[in-house]
Amino acid sequence: MTKTGLEGLDWGRGRWVSGLAPQARAEIVIAADWAPIRAFDDIVARTPEAVYGDTLPVLRAADLRIVNLECALAGDAEAVWKSGSVFKGRPEHIRGLTAVPFEVATLANNHVFDYGTEAFRETLKLLGEHSIRFVGAGMNPEEARRPLVLEVQGVRIGIVNFSEGEDLTAAEDGPGVFGWDVGAVAESIRAIRSDADIVLVVCHGGVEYIPFPPPYLAEAFRRVSEAGADLVIGHHAHVPQGIQFVNGVPICYSLGNFVFWQETDLLYRKLGYLVKAGVCREGLSHLDIIPYGIGPGSLGLLHGDERAQFFEALERVTLPLAEPTGIAEAWQGFLRYYGIRGFRDEMATILAKMDEEPAKGAAMLRNRVATMQHREHWVDAMTRIMDGTIDDSPQWAYDLAVEWLTRKRPAPGEPR
Repeated sequence: MTKTGLEGLDWGRGRWVSGLAPQARAEIVIAADWAPIRAFDDIVARTPEAVYGDTLPVLRAADLRIVNLECALAGDAEAVWKSGSVFKGRPEHIRGLTAVPFEVATLANNHVFDYGTEAFRETLKLLGEHSIRFVGAGMNPEEARRPLVLEVQGVRIGIVNFSEGEDLTAAEDGPGVFGWDVGAVAESIRAIRSDADIVLVVCHGGVEYIPFPPPYLAEAFRRVSEAGADLVIGHHAHVPQGIQFVNGVPICYSLGNFVFWQETDLLYRKLGYLVKAGVCREGLSHLDIIPYGIGPGSLGLLHGDERAQFFEALERVTLPLAEPTGIAEAWQGFLRYYGIRGFRDEMATILAKMDEEPAKGAAMLRNRVATMQHREHWVDAMTRIMDGTIDDSPQWAYDLAVEWLTRKRPAPGEPR
């Protein structure tokens, strides 16, 4: 029987044990998207500890805490033209990071340059003043691509952080993020492999809101794991996605939202999970998957039936990843859900925006053709429309796409 890595995963406990390394000497917690916006703006500014709810003791119990800083923290600045929403926190929101405290901020994402280079520069200065290390973006390509290596309880941790470089934010000859260059990512991993006991790769990429990684992302993460990563973590989808093992390397495709409020009642956008990794000099000892819900006032750990239901759902989107055709079939399920109507509606929205606000419409269209996630989606969808297979997919894949994209969070008192 071919081993998939799932043999060491205990869904009841939410724990995976590698079986290859001794007891952990240190524990690292990795969290997903953090932005003090919308409902979380005032809370993070005034009572920063409160936003974490009962996840705070979990975070504080770790030896190292890593979070994706999904916006600049800066004073007055002008937003750039880009495809999607723009986010910015204020300098005082840094208290939300220091209150935990988070020691490392990953910056390779699609929002850290929403307010331009000077707001980004101010963010780097603010992080430095509060002893928060950063990785994944910089004022030049060398800084953006530079891995971070630090020591925790005698274990050397190397971190490589990259993203898709949406809206042309990848560092080419000036400020930017470590963009979509999987070969360069692999080279960064190999460059620090001899200096690190553990190599962690964090990527901000994929298609938003869907239950599975798109094929191009899965292929990239496979290459990253083969280059020498010990653990690969993804975010950007804003919903939880499953776990795959490639040659024994755990890949968590999307942790969902963290301190990131979205005005919606859709269930999976209000769920996420922390990854707590036990590490030692010999490698990765174990992983704990720690699920939480996201309310308008704070995060809250899941318990009882809610926790069991979360792991049942996570298992359903994990098992297909172990099958040779699972990821391709899952992608087909999303394309079937999206369909001709989805493509037509998206095009209509962009064209209407071109009439109403040409620069915004141009940014939306440019991003569709310049960024991997949109280009792969559009090309695959149009090809399947052309050859008459847009509605072809396994029923399970379509059903999961429908569930992830439409299922609403129960109102208080409603059955779950």
